[in-house]
Amino acid sequence: MSLQNPIFIPGPTNMPEVLRRACDLPTIDHRSAAFPTLLAAARSGVQSVLKSTSAQVFIFPATGTGGWETALANTLRPGDAVLAVRNGMFSHKWIKMCRDFGLEVVMTEVPWGEGFPVDWAQEQLEADKDHKIKAVLVTHNETATGVRSDVAAVRSAIDAAGHPALFFVDGVSSIGSMEFKFDDWDVDVAVTGSQKGFMLPAGLGITAFSDKAMRATDQAGLPRGYFNIQDMAASYAAGGYPYTPAYGLLNGLKEACDMLLDEGLDAVFTRHSRIANGVRAAVQAWGLEICAAHPDLYSETVTAIRTPARFDAGRVVAHAEAAYGVSFGAGLGDVAGKVFRIGHLGSLTDVMTLSGIATAEMTLVDLGLDITLGAGVAAAQNVYRQGKTTTFLEAAE
Repeated sequence: MSLQNPIFIPGPTNMPEVLRRACDLPTIDHRSAAFPTLLAAARSGVQSVLKSTSAQVFIFPATGTGGWETALANTLRPGDAVLAVRNGMFSHKWIKMCRDFGLEVVMTEVPWGEGFPVDWAQEQLEADKDHKIKAVLVTHNETATGVRSDVAAVRSAIDAAGHPALFFVDGVSSIGSMEFKFDDWDVDVAVTGSQKGFMLPAGLGITAFSDKAMRATDQAGLPRGYFNIQDMAASYAAGGYPYTPAYGLLNGLKEACDMLLDEGLDAVFTRHSRIANGVRAAVQAWGLEICAAHPDLYSETVTAIRTPARFDAGRVVAHAEAAYGVSFGAGLGDVAGKVFRIGHLGSLTDVMTLSGIATAEMTLVDLGLDITLGAGVAAAQNVYRQGKTTTFLEAAE
């Protein structure tokens, strides 16, 4: 790939130069007086992006996978049951982690392309009279399929069932790019990472705990050492960190939150929605299908595109990189070889996205698919011409 071209994978995402510079710091003493101010600013910024006034934010040198472990290990006990749905690669991996911890998983599988089945969840919770289910796990935005599940509806189902289960949400590829309402949705643990909506390198696992989840840490019985938030909270209270922090990334996170909040969260979400609509218009013009089963499920951060039967979608990814120096996302798990993915989140504009659509279109034509060169680009242009583009360069100035 060419480092001059934007990337169109669903993370890590393109990094604005201002954030690259923010991460590029000389070595400092993390026990100096400067560190508590930086840590507090980064935590406060994440809290604001989550639209919360109460969430306790914990930031680990890790990734979103570390965030999953943080949620489980700090709140649950061996043998506890969790309720989950396998509808993509990342829900699949979180379920595997639960089983690795010895948790019982009350699970259903739905076709990859479908969202979280809210009615099924409510039925399971209503039937759980002894409250053996201790947590409900939802992948807000399934990166492998480009499917967004309705987090607010799942919360309503938990409430309708009158069930006391904790509510865990994987927001790794949604937070910072799609609307997320930690307080209004009554989320107990939210998980994300630095390398997607926050436009930073991979390296930070970011979690947010509700008061209810914090109380659960007192009874938790799963192994926890590195990801122990009680140790983290105690260090935070003293203005420190329980081990060596990723100081440069924390400074980048503070700046990233400032950028998102300066642009305005509603404007950020509108920009992502518009860009996604342009990509979907291009897919329609190509005559291809989107993996997400219906429009209510469409992600604003990644579109998984089905290729024709007996056509290996991996060829699209390989050819785009070899011929044009541009990266797209490959299909994963159950949809490997069946879809390729266009990531459209983070530091992207309409104009940047047009370059990705044009590259995908050239690649599809090169590989012999019956597509008219320029059709997808024109369809996206018609979407983007309807509104002014707010760029990250404008937001950063």
